[in-house]
Amino acid sequence: MALRPSVSRRTVLLGGLLAFAGCSGEEPPSLPELVVATGPPGAVFREIGAALAGVLADRLPDTRVETVETAASAENLRLLAEGAVHVAFTSLDAAVGHGGRPSERLRALGRVYDSHLHLVVPAGSDVEELADLAGRRVSYGARDSGTEFTVERLAELTGLDVDDVRLDQASSARALTSGEIDALFSLTGIPTPAVFELASQGDVRFVPLREEADLLADAYPGPYIPATIPATIYPGIPACDTVAVPNLLVVGEELSDEVARIVTETVFTQARTIAADRPEATHINVRTGIATGPVPLHPGARAWFREQKA
Repeated sequence: MALRPSVSRRTVLLGGLLAFAGCSGEEPPSLPELVVATGPPGAVFREIGAALAGVLADRLPDTRVETVETAASAENLRLLAEGAVHVAFTSLDAAVGHGGRPSERLRALGRVYDSHLHLVVPAGSDVEELADLAGRRVSYGARDSGTEFTVERLAELTGLDVDDVRLDQASSARALTSGEIDALFSLTGIPTPAVFELASQGDVRFVPLREEADLLADAYPGPYIPATIPATIYPGIPACDTVAVPNLLVVGEELSDEVARIVTETVFTQARTIAADRPEATHINVRTGIATGPVPLHPGARAWFREQKA
């Protein structure tokens, strides 16, 4: 269940976040709490976020580092704006929003990895392309997720008309297996746990989205990249053309330079530890980390990247 903080909790967290600004020096700052917004069950955001929290807890021994399970990108951005969390994962398209520009307060600590849009159907389905979904029951991902944001854009561009439902990755996978839905969308890192489990059972296949990738890239220049899910990612699933979206780790502008620098350093120097059981985290690297698009780097993150000559 996603966290729905009370007003008092938001006030406490925001006050703690603003207090970070007075920290300086080489010793880790004394922070009472650092809250990281992740994602729903079966999602890469949730697994990467948990791993990041673990290494941050080691880096900040006097700080209670917590993760919050959410619907993902859109909810993460809202919680960050409310001051209910300090650090959040988000897809770039959701961060930029419908207006084409991010919130004035939003800052990036870096680009972490790219998500790929999966369109998954039962192996015996007669759905061969996006248009074949017309009139069928389809999961658009969890409400307030990056999947929902991207798929709603895609539906608007293509005129797709389906019986759409809102289920997180794990719930979508169960519903597809039981026949409650005819297809699911999932915008997430590869491999995503819920989809990997389905593929391992040999009962699903992917529907290609190459034309739709070009359509999104043309309509919304910047966050959408035509891409391919390699054949080596999911057992028994051939390579499939789709669209990729960069993911960012973001904070509010109020976060102190020191804390932003520590979190950034931890992410990019401990990527191997974070990726121990999470292959998608192997894509976290300094070279691509600065490519955050229209979301400006936080000054603390920018300073760290400059030290690395990124």
